[in-house]
Amino acid sequence: MANFSDGFKDIFLAGVGAMAITGEKTKELVDQLIAKGELTVDQGKEINTELKHKAEEAVAAVRYDMLEARMAAMTPEERAEFAAKAAEFAAKADAKPVEAEAGDASAVEVAEPAQDGAPAAEQAPGA
Repeated sequence: MANFSDGFKDIFLAGVGAMAITGEKTKELVDQLIAKGELTVDQGKEINTELKHKAEEAVAAVRYDMLEARMAAMTPEERAEFAAKAAEFAAKADAKPVEAEAGDASAVEVAEPAQDGAPAAEQAPGA
């Protein structure tokens, strides 16, 4: 089973590596075009963002294709073991509370002051 886990680790690392290389090359190209005056900085940012999203989509597609090919090469017993492990991971993920990303954190506002020692009602901003 160790080589099974290594295979998925390799798939993941290949995807991350492909995204990193694509991102670096895209940034270099956009920076060169900006330096030559062929693009404005805003156009460069827009192109870079669009290409980043396309690269992420392409990497995800490759990862799924590689996963599908890897699973096709498994024995029925290995596929059953994989499915059980995936279900275990899903159950663990479902049991954990969803955490907001750091960029999504916002201050909590108090709608009304506390009365009679009761805690104040909390309200999300804009609510």
